[in-house]
Amino acid sequence: MWHVSCVVSSCSGVQLMGCSKWRAAFNFGHLRVQSKLSVFLTMIILFTYLFYSLNGYCDSLPRPVYDQKSNLQNQIPIDDGHEASAQQLGAYNASRVVREQLSDLSHRDAPSSNISIANNFGSKKFPQAIIIGVKKGGTRALLEFLRIHPDVRAVGSEPHFFDRFYDKGLDWYRNLMPRTLEGQITMEKTPSYFITKEAPRRVFSISRHTKLIVVVRDPVTRAVSDYTQTLSKSPGLPSFQNLAFRNATTGLIDTSWSAVRIGIYAKHLENWLRFFPLSRLLFVSGERLVTDPAGEMGRVQDFLGLKRVVTDKHFYFNQTKGFPCLKKPEGSSRPRCLGKSKGRPHPQIPSDVLHRLRNFYRPFNLKFYQMTGHNFGWD
Repeated sequence: MWHVSCVVSSCSGVQLMGCSKWRAAFNFGHLRVQSKLSVFLTMIILFTYLFYSLNGYCDSLPRPVYDQKSNLQNQIPIDDGHEASAQQLGAYNASRVVREQLSDLSHRDAPSSNISIANNFGSKKFPQAIIIGVKKGGTRALLEFLRIHPDVRAVGSEPHFFDRFYDKGLDWYRNLMPRTLEGQITMEKTPSYFITKEAPRRVFSISRHTKLIVVVRDPVTRAVSDYTQTLSKSPGLPSFQNLAFRNATTGLIDTSWSAVRIGIYAKHLENWLRFFPLSRLLFVSGERLVTDPAGEMGRVQDFLGLKRVVTDKHFYFNQTKGFPCLKKPEGSSRPRCLGKSKGRPHPQIPSDVLHRLRNFYRPFNLKFYQMTGHNFGWD
């Protein structure tokens, strides 16, 4: 028997030759089996790798990113830590059109609680923060300063959605917004919102979490600046004093004139506080925005939850214009200042007219200081 003779160490020469042949055959067969097994295992590994590679590729293909539907459609909005006020409930119940539009948008675009449309380059969202006022207070300067921040994206022009174009609908408004990435803030600026009676309810009906910024300025100086702007467009305008007083003899102020009415800040603020808590509003000093832009910008960035990126290194004071400009950005040949319409010289107003106007505003200013908890030093 061959296997016996192979084991026995004292096998004969013939037996040894048979053993060698058997061993060679055995080793050759063993190698063939081992080779087939290696090929089989290699094929399994390759197929497994291809399967997971293709699966990962499909998952990486671009697709719309949609969040959950806004809670606005399903719950009555309540102020943080407080029961909903009658005005808030009224805004919720009266905003059926808004809720229907939100529902339409959710079915059409499956938007998030911020009602966003997403693509590879970011999402169009409703603004998380709005500069709502005031005209000639420094709103344009504030917006331009904010746009330096890499996490702020803002509409360049004033949308006027909540005062003039509300009937155009939410889709129209959202499409005006720039696309933002995760962690960026969408903003817009329309100073007339602050004095528009319907604006607080309309903003609230979309999001009660919107942050509101109001740039305020000495109402007397603001009124003169407002008049100066109008005069540049209508040279035949009556004098400031003729427009400011109903009766020049008695000194009765004409509050129907918008240049005067805008400066009654306390009255307009009461309207906003019916819908938003004071914590949702930030009041920026228009005067400090000129004398200490970096300081005011620090407050604004903190309010928006942003890192303090915009600092004093970004500003220099333009002696000709009389207000700060942005230093020359990298790659630019000149610094950025606001347009020619900003910083224009004011007409000479009689001192007694300004004195009467200041007396008129004093009680409103004091009430405004009390409401905001901040003394702006106008008196």
